[in-house]
Amino acid sequence: MTEAYSISMDPASLYASPNALAAHYSRFGVSQRLLLTGHSHQAWPDCGFDGQMEAWLDAARYVDDKWEQAFVQAERVREGFATLLGDVGGCIALGANTHELLVRLLSALPLGTRPRLVTTDGEFHSIRRQLDRLEEEGLTIVRVPEAPLESLAARLSRAVDDRTALVLVSAVFFDTGRIAHGLTDVAASCRRHGSRLLVDAYHALNVVPVSLDDEGLGDAFVVGGGYKYCQLGEGNCFLRIPPDTELRPVVTGWFSEFTVLADRQRAGRVAYGQGADRFAGATYDPTSHYRAVRVFDLFRERGLTPALLREVSQHQIGLLASTFDALDLDPTVLSRDRTCPLDEVGGFLALRSPLAAALVRGLRTRGVWTDARGEVLRLGPAPYLSDRQLRDAVGLLGQAVRENAV
Repeated sequence: MTEAYSISMDPASLYASPNALAAHYSRFGVSQRLLLTGHSHQAWPDCGFDGQMEAWLDAARYVDDKWEQAFVQAERVREGFATLLGDVGGCIALGANTHELLVRLLSALPLGTRPRLVTTDGEFHSIRRQLDRLEEEGLTIVRVPEAPLESLAARLSRAVDDRTALVLVSAVFFDTGRIAHGLTDVAASCRRHGSRLLVDAYHALNVVPVSLDDEGLGDAFVVGGGYKYCQLGEGNCFLRIPPDTELRPVVTGWFSEFTVLADRQRAGRVAYGQGADRFAGATYDPTSHYRAVRVFDLFRERGLTPALLREVSQHQIGLLASTFDALDLDPTVLSRDRTCPLDEVGGFLALRSPLAAALVRGLRTRGVWTDARGEVLRLGPAPYLSDRQLRDAVGLLGQAVRENAV
């Protein structure tokens, strides 16, 4: 596991103008731009650039022997993700994206005897699209409605049966930002029926504290990555594998052979490495791991713990919500769900509007970067933004609404 966090930052220093972290993101110009993209693409700290250069220089120095250096970086990335998951027993397989890791897991399941997958209608596209395609090939896909979220865990648990191979559910939903509770009960239902559980933690990691052990998810698979709240950029995704997993992915890379002992190989049967190596891929670009290690180090050195980042995020979400409410806009044009307590959402504020896509364009012309999913406009703060920047962004949102509502 990684070293303990060095210091603890004063949250007030992250609300002030200038923000105490902003200087670490000079290349992204976070103090000059209104980047409400924290839920999608957070800015990379400058140290990530140093990591990219280090990867290039290692390749120049070591040529094909660079892999020994690269594997050191990969192991530190695994440790970083395991720490964020509060995971002491599992293994971490790395991949360029969550989809490739999902495919490897699906290929390891006994779909011939358990041709049934249970999920929700609110999963991200990497899961949704792949399951849609598998359904075309004859698998049974059960989609439990995301709403009402309060009963989701119970409904998912009831949907599991002895023909279910896998349950796939988000820890925080990408469209609404709502936190899923009761996954411990879903895990218990999976155990009773001999099924597996996959938790998509992408929208939770580093903005909603996670502890697999405390939440009773020690035997769950977990997928996620560093593109969002971890600030690691592309190419840094993972699949957490429960201890003692003996699954044999059909989609398997030759890197799995690195740790295969000669006396374990059997004629006519493909051998697999242990732990995370069972789900290993093949040759990859290690640059992303060099970048990730530098960013993990920065977070540790600056005391940016998941608990602190949650405190900052909740402050920022609350500020966005109250500033938005003060605009007193026509709710048929743009509104938010005030029945949902803000401590029940992850790292972004979801606003609903039939003009969501147009508002994204209108905001961009005003220097505010954000995005929309259907009719949901997503405002994602980040710890390098000051309170003043957030208020300015919402003020510009009010201008965009009035312009598009005319």
